[in-house]
Amino acid sequence: MEIKDLVRKNILNLKPYTSARDIYEGENGILLDANENSWGSTFTSIESLSLNRYPDPHQKDLRQLIESVLSIPKENLFFGVGSDEIIDLLIRVFCNPGKDKVLIPEPTYGMYKVACDINDVETTEVLLTDKFQIDLNTIRENYTSNTKIIFLCSPNNPTGNLLNKQDVIQLCNEFKSIIIVDEAYIDFANDGSLIDEIKNYPNLVVLRTFSKAWGLAGIRLGYCTANVEIINLLFKVKAPYNINSLTRYALEISLKNLKLKEKYVRGIIKERERLKNQLESLPGIETVYNSDANFLLVKFASPSGKNEEARAVLAKLAERNIIVRDRSSQPKLQNCLRISIGNEEENDLLWDTIKKII
Repeated sequence: MEIKDLVRKNILNLKPYTSARDIYEGENGILLDANENSWGSTFTSIESLSLNRYPDPHQKDLRQLIESVLSIPKENLFFGVGSDEIIDLLIRVFCNPGKDKVLIPEPTYGMYKVACDINDVETTEVLLTDKFQIDLNTIRENYTSNTKIIFLCSPNNPTGNLLNKQDVIQLCNEFKSIIIVDEAYIDFANDGSLIDEIKNYPNLVVLRTFSKAWGLAGIRLGYCTANVEIINLLFKVKAPYNINSLTRYALEISLKNLKLKEKYVRGIIKERERLKNQLESLPGIETVYNSDANFLLVKFASPSGKNEEARAVLAKLAERNIIVRDRSSQPKLQNCLRISIGNEEENDLLWDTIKKII
């Protein structure tokens, strides 16, 4: 027998999500490819834990902690193993495989489509505008009665910009679908969050993560806020003990370090603007896009009209153990690299190296 004969066809045909560590597996070097917090982590201590008991499946302690920090009612909160688990659960809750559809404005985070493909849910990809904003008319033209979810990322990965809040609200008002706004990078923006709008729009879900500003990518913890009906559905389908006790403890310690987190955010924003100004001064770089995130999208001049220039820089940086991310295969991002903002020393080394390359 052949095992593949027993596998669902959509899984055999699946193009899996490629993470930064799939491309570069090393742990050494200047890693500016995964939008991590290079400044450090807010988790600064560890004590003994009683790990012989299962964690609370109702997430009462976690919900209470975030309610106190964000002033969001605990009944409107749900935690997942990173935002990726919540993305998967939302698709499973609202979409019938092989029947319903998900609409994704691109370019954006690739995991939305991968999660749909795994669940055998058809996706409709539409383009953002040239300024990487929502094109309402294009969404209207491609929307169908089977469109159950619209995924949005704000600030958007990999373009870095906030989406217009009124456009998102228009989608909530106009379409009978779940509007999911991924705010993984919102801590690096001055404004623009939709987290307070969940009380006004029952079809709005806002995703957040502790991977970026809090420097906790290693504990894999994300959460969403939504109306109580959606939250109860997520609890209905999740694994019984999806958030482990070590992760819970790490969050509890980290939330006590709010001032440290804010220090990291200020430092990253300052470095982001410094690096942007430096890169804009280089011939050979066509555009350094404005960013509300902890990374910059950089477009290289391309006399050939291909992606050769960006990929040449990518390869030469890698030779010097500086790792950034190629985004030039995504729509509207020809000849673009995404550069995560490192600490001051890492950014200085990047700057000195890229000057010599160009």
